[in-house]
Amino acid sequence: MKKIGKILILGTCTLFLCGCGEIPKLSNGSDAVVVFNEELEGISADELYAKMKESYALDSLITIMDTKILEKEYPDDLESAKKSAQSTVDSMVNTWGKDYIESYFGSTSNYQNYVYLNTLQQKAILDYAKKLVTEKEISSYYEKNIYGDVTVSHILIQTGVTEDTSADEKTKLETEAKNKINKIIEELNKAEDKQARFKELAKEYSDDDTTKENGGSLGAINTGTLSSSYDEILKSARELKDGEYSKSLITTELGYHVIYRESSKEKPSLDEKKDEITETIATDKINDDGTISITAMDELRKKYGMDFKDSEIKEQYSNYIANLISNAKNASTNE
Repeated sequence: MKKIGKILILGTCTLFLCGCGEIPKLSNGSDAVVVFNEELEGISADELYAKMKESYALDSLITIMDTKILEKEYPDDLESAKKSAQSTVDSMVNTWGKDYIESYFGSTSNYQNYVYLNTLQQKAILDYAKKLVTEKEISSYYEKNIYGDVTVSHILIQTGVTEDTSADEKTKLETEAKNKINKIIEELNKAEDKQARFKELAKEYSDDDTTKENGGSLGAINTGTLSSSYDEILKSARELKDGEYSKSLITTELGYHVIYRESSKEKPSLDEKKDEITETIATDKINDDGTISITAMDELRKKYGMDFKDSEIKEQYSNYIANLISNAKNASTNE
């Protein structure tokens, strides 16, 4: 990351030195970037360019290319990308301090430009990955993973176990909590109005202070509605019918639960969920295959007719892409 900051600063300085007024010449006729007194020959633009090609030029060139291409490709997203970058910078400054950011990027503006470009790059990569998603994958995902909302209530019994709890005490506390859950289930078994009794028991026993006074109601939930701590509750609720409650305890990281499924809705149509499903599958593809991000940007550059006129830079770019793909494949193999 330090390299990026240095590149941008160096590029800015070069433009400043050579872009204002008449450019001085060296004795060999080359444009000068730096001049000394008569004892020492100055530094030419060609000499600077040759040196930059060895280390910084390709990174700078990719940054400039991608910025131009992506701003052309996504004109309607530029303002939101800039605001997002500014928000990220502000958050980082508040958390880590300005000096910390400048130690990596040279300046906060360099970091903001980096975040801005990265935001646009991620959009381009996602759009590319979406094109890789097949109708068969979408249909399969829809059948296996899309459900209608279920309205669920729960009663939570916590064990009170902490990191300092001894093994014997842990066993005792867990047994007591399980016995309390089983007692609640027995009460529900005897009740004529299961739903009304469940609400009463939630108010009496539940350790979830957020929901207990509302009869343990979690509302209408679906995948992603609640944190992953409730995944097992959602899974169990989908196995019940409306008006049914769990006949055995459900274990989560929060504790032990009894749940009551009040109602449910039909799952939304494939057309309604298609865009969301496509984005989910595309994101999974990006995470599973590191070459997609590399190929996506390479293909986008080629779409705009990228053509290197410097043979050394051209070779560097070719090796750069090949190495990235090779490293991504190796990383995937080693996982």
